[in-house]
Amino acid sequence: MRWLAVLSVLVLACSSPTEHHSLPEGVEIVVLGIAQDAGYPQAACQKMCCTLHWEGDQPSRRVVSLGLIDHRSGQTWMFEATPDFPSQWEQLRQRGSGQSQPDGVFLTHAHIGHYTGLMYLGREAMGADQVPVMALPRMTRFLHMHGPWSQLLRLDNIRIDSLVENQTKRLTPDLEVTPWVVPHRDEFSETAGFLIEGPEKSVLFLPDIDKWERWDRDLRAVLQKVDIALIDATFFRNGELPNRDMSEIPHPFVEETMNLLSDLGPEEKKKVCFIHFNHTNPLIWDEASREEVKSAGFEVAAEGMVFSL
Repeated sequence: MRWLAVLSVLVLACSSPTEHHSLPEGVEIVVLGIAQDAGYPQAACQKMCCTLHWEGDQPSRRVVSLGLIDHRSGQTWMFEATPDFPSQWEQLRQRGSGQSQPDGVFLTHAHIGHYTGLMYLGREAMGADQVPVMALPRMTRFLHMHGPWSQLLRLDNIRIDSLVENQTKRLTPDLEVTPWVVPHRDEFSETAGFLIEGPEKSVLFLPDIDKWERWDRDLRAVLQKVDIALIDATFFRNGELPNRDMSEIPHPFVEETMNLLSDLGPEEKKKVCFIHFNHTNPLIWDEASREEVKSAGFEVAAEGMVFSL
């Protein structure tokens, strides 16, 4: 029977939660999605980029979203409400305190991948109770004036917590978020980027913007003030959409951003983490392209990445 006692000791040692199952702590950001609004693969796409998925060689990727967790207070926020909201919220809920609904949702703008997941807060789905939705003025008016979003407000599934450009919103004593307005296609709302500042580090979340020269801030100067910059990488290079005039979709190409920042030191370069990939962007389905970017000193976002703040 002596061997049973020894085995019991070994089992207890291997299952020790302090040694092998440490829980997250502090404040952290979790990458919940990395794709452009329509996800990957994209509906009706039969190009090579998407047939890699249809034929089983590449997994799907969810639409761009971040989760923000303060493990000390047990609070959880989402950045963007995407069409992949159910699985993204479940991932965040399980990593956080297991609560039934988020403590708030920050929206960048009114393009389909960034806000339509609000529908899952409605009575047909979660039946949420007054989830705070943080939005700038035009985005706020859009939600108030158009169904089905106005119904979410009328039924108290959500409430609007209006943001003001460049005005910091404090979430906890040492966690705050500041919205920056950035140039983009603003048919229905303005477009925001968010500066997220934790107790030790700061993150810039900027999934959509037009060419860098159209912004009233200098990207290089911004990088000096943040620890991580999750920035628009919708397209890798010009000509990626052969049947479209890409000047009509003026996102900064990944190649352009890398050239702009090519003379930065390695510590500054590695702050840049590309995100929001169109289905045609090889960074979402080609490992060699990801390695090319990483070898140049930059990072490529992946679902499940965690950044401690």
